Amino acid sequence: MRTPVTLVTGAGGEIGHGLITRLAGAGRPIVTLDIAPLEPALSRLVVREFTGSINDPSLLERLLAQFEIDLVFHLAALLSTRSEFTPTTAHQVNVDGTLNLLEFAQHEGESHGRPVVFVYPSSIAAYGLPDLETKTQAGKVREDDWNTPLTMYGCNKLYCEHLGRYYAHHYKQLAADTVPRVDFRCLRFPGLISAATVPAGGTSDYAPEMIHGAARGESYACFVRPDTRIPFMIMPDAIEALMQLAATPRARLTRSAYNVSAFNPDAQAIHDVVEQAFPRARITWKTDRKRQAIVDSWPADVDDGAARRDWKFAPQYDFDRAFADYLIPRIKERYAA
Repeated sequence: MRTPVTLVTGAGGEIGHGLITRLAGAGRPIVTLDIAPLEPALSRLVVREFTGSINDPSLLERLLAQFEIDLVFHLAALLSTRSEFTPTTAHQVNVDGTLNLLEFAQHEGESHGRPVVFVYPSSIAAYGLPDLETKTQAGKVREDDWNTPLTMYGCNKLYCEHLGRYYAHHYKQLAADTVPRVDFRCLRFPGLISAATVPAGGTSDYAPEMIHGAARGESYACFVRPDTRIPFMIMPDAIEALMQLAATPRARLTRSAYNVSAFNPDAQAIHDVVEQAFPRARITWKTDRKRQAIVDSWPADVDDGAARRDWKFAPQYDFDRAFADYLIPRIKERYAA
């Protein structure tokens, strides 16, 4: 008999570090899939570690044969900045890879006769507002507004949200004997800031780059204007949101994709709190016009009321507490070590 487990793809990334630790602490047996081996501290927490591509059918067939997977956290992705340089590769990883995993989850669900919960982190990049005036007037943007992304990454994420909804509700709808076996649940994350890992190429990474650079004693030229404003969340709240959404009874969910957010400072406010914590910080401003245009197309804030109503989403860290209680002390400790 196959062993029931949770599958985490892209397990070695920023979200994967915290999620694996949280899942292991909850006693969940974990199987991981990543293109690179996990760090030893993470590897010790998992039942089995597969190294390879989500676009490798033989690897997915081995997973299907060896384990009974009832929960998938599909984190593997090519992030926004890199995706702009390699859009075809981005599509292969972000879209083809997700389609492979959804089909895998459908077959897995058919195999053991119940839906597989499929949790998918999407992004604020799924939005696209045309100009700063519209962004200011829009206020808190709801999930179904301004879904006209400017980036390949945003297009990939938005399309995969729709793929997930299709697999959950309309899969092979003309076939007489096919039942959807994917319980797709999506979080549309804001910018994420972690103390445990370094930034990995996201267009919202000016915030974590600022604080990690200051902690390392390096000069940093911020690539956005001081007045730039988008929503953010720290990694512990993001991990808890993933766990909460995965555990919520299906009947309580009214959407397949949910906004979540915690605070939305402008870049100057982040600069000021980092400079206060690290008096020797050397942070300057050097706007990258192209990256600035992308960030300007994202909402200044999002409406996460649906998540708060449906599954009681409630971040524990506002802006002040995020920096004072989590980011500053943890990052100082990280680089002191």
